[in-house]
Amino acid sequence: MKTLSRRGLFGAACLACGGAHMGLTATPVQAQQTWSPPTAAQRCPSRWGAADRRGSMNLQTPARAQAAARLIRTGESVELGHTLAPTMPFFGTRRFDLHTKRTFMNPEANRRGSNEEIVITEIGQVGTQLDAFPHQTIGDEVYNCVNLPSISSRGGFTEMGVHTIGTVFTRGLLIDVAGAKGVPVLPDDYEITVADLEEALRRQNSQVQEGDAVIIHTGWGTLWGRDNARYVRTCPGIGTAAAEWIIARNPILMGADNWPVECAPSKTMPQASLPVHQIALVVHGVHLLENMKLDELAQRPQKEFAFMMQPLKVQGGSGSTVAPTAMF
Repeated sequence: MKTLSRRGLFGAACLACGGAHMGLTATPVQAQQTWSPPTAAQRCPSRWGAADRRGSMNLQTPARAQAAARLIRTGESVELGHTLAPTMPFFGTRRFDLHTKRTFMNPEANRRGSNEEIVITEIGQVGTQLDAFPHQTIGDEVYNCVNLPSISSRGGFTEMGVHTIGTVFTRGLLIDVAGAKGVPVLPDDYEITVADLEEALRRQNSQVQEGDAVIIHTGWGTLWGRDNARYVRTCPGIGTAAAEWIIARNPILMGADNWPVECAPSKTMPQASLPVHQIALVVHGVHLLENMKLDELAQRPQKEFAFMMQPLKVQGGSGSTVAPTAMF
């Protein structure tokens, strides 16, 4: 593991809420943390320099792609994305509507009919989705202390839009926390600790490696399309200490089968709004992959696989609907 940057050291000191085991029947009262986002001087410049705009995607190298390809032995694939449909859970004004247009009959003698549709949706933040860096801020700054107004326009972000991310092809690692706990789904307010991650990895005989797509199975995805109101009201997920623990191991991204990857609302930092979003996207430049479909993947004995995904080339977008795949 590489030496932590000053940003990592700050996070480790500020977010040391530990790995105390939490019961599954009820979340015990924990000492609340006083959390404030690190200052610009503490988090910038990025470990890749002041001019960097790619963050953890700097770890996507040809060598890492070749190593991922060697994990493909049978050619089997497991889809990790949900189907886009109006029955998905949504937040606020987000929506997905598909309207099939009337069949157009071409005038030639062979009577060729053409079908297509109109889709009305927020394409960046619905369904299984990848967050780009401009999606979240600390004040008016995004990753690497870039001033948000300076890159904002009515037609999208002029820097770090989702179209700049490109293909992710690397080793994927599923950390099956729900499986390690022996439950199909973690409780609504369960905040995953460092100890939970370590225990799940011990049971799997796995380790997080640099450049991994680290994916957390909470079981929350079983509510998708079945109890949407509960799905978006709260969710289990990683806490701030668990997020820093993963990020210290230099992943390309962090994903989960819930809507924010993290526990929401935070149990140890209830005064903070989605602090892991700021820690990952703004402080460390690590993308978040949300609303994953992990039921089939969690049933497989192999926890490492070739992970592949490419965001839509949405010019200047804050995120993208994606359809990731695990290959074995």
